This record gives sequence, C-alpha cells and structure tokens, in this order.
Amino acid sequence: GRAGAMERWSGRVALVTGASVGIGAAVARALVQHGMKVVGCARSKLAAECQSAGYPGTLIPYKCDLSNEEEILSMFSAIKTLHQGVDVCINNAGLARPEPLLSGKTEGWRTMIDVNVMAVSICTREAYQSMKERNIDDGHIININSMNGHSVVPQSVVHFYSATKYAVTALTEGLRQELREARTHIRAT
Repeated sequence: GRAGAMERWSGRVALVTGASVGIGAAVARALVQHGMKVVGCARSKLAAECQSAGYPGTLIPYKCDLSNEEEILSMFSAIKTLHQGVDVCINNAGLARPEPLLSGKTEGWRTMIDVNVMAVSICTREAYQSMKERNIDDGHIININSMNGHSVVPQSVVHFYSATKYAVTALTEGLRQELREARTHIRAT
C-alpha cells in the first residue's frame, strides 16, 4: 500500500524550494508527515506548525535567495554538513512578474529567468551531484511546472513567464534523457 511505498523515505532528506506558500508548503508538510527531513527553502512559518502537529519528520526552514547562485550553493553545502545531502529535490519556486513582451521591464524578465530557469538548473545539478557522490541511486528530482509551460494563453502579462515555464518543460525532458544516459535510477518528474 501507499504507506509502505513511503516507508523507504523515512529519515531521508528532501529539499523543497518555495516552501512557504501554496504547493510548496503543502508538499513540504506532506513529506514531513511521512517522516522525511525537509529543508524548506523560503521564509517559513511552517516549521513550528509541523512540530506542533507531532509529525514524525522535521522541517528545517532555510532562507535562500534563489536568484543568487552563491546563496544556493551555500544552502547545498549547509545541507551536506548537517544532513549528508539531498535525496529528493522539489523545484517548486516560481516567479511571475506582469511584464508583457512589448512593454515589459528587463529587470522583471531577468528575475523570472533567474528563479524559474537558472535556479531550477542549479538546484538540479547540485542535487544530482549530492546523490552521485553518496551513491544514492533512488533519488528524485521533481520540477513543478505550470499550464503556462505547455500552452501560450492570450494574456500579455504572462507571456514572458510562459517562456520560462516552457524552458522548464524542456529542462525536465533533457534531464530525463541525461539520467537515462547515466544509467542511474534517479527519477526526473
């Protein structure tokens, strides 16, 4: 059953980006419920909540600016020091700025690229390297995408955002191919 399937994850480490709200918070909470150590990358009120609910896992909030590679790398190095490494990486953080293609601000576009494309790629690489150096062959890398990563809707404010989410679609497929080539059982979803 379902409980059995989750058992092997007990005590293992998951990184969830964008863990303070929405899908990220729900995913982080569910993994803690199943006994995982969850590093929630965000500014987070969730930790106390999980603790008081008496869940078997733990939530470790970690403040990290995903548009800054140095901060991402130091987060991974902290995870290595404190918890050996990452077994599951859930790239959930995403940013939508209302910046149309004909009139949008470059800064807004750049921030979306940094968080939605670059941070996903950096976290994926670092999580994979963390698994590889510990011979973890059953890890997971999960990219939370958007409907906007599969079709372009007639709303100018989401067009650039949509382009970054199309990039996530391509990155996830490319990752799947590279993992298959590496003959690992690490899954990309």
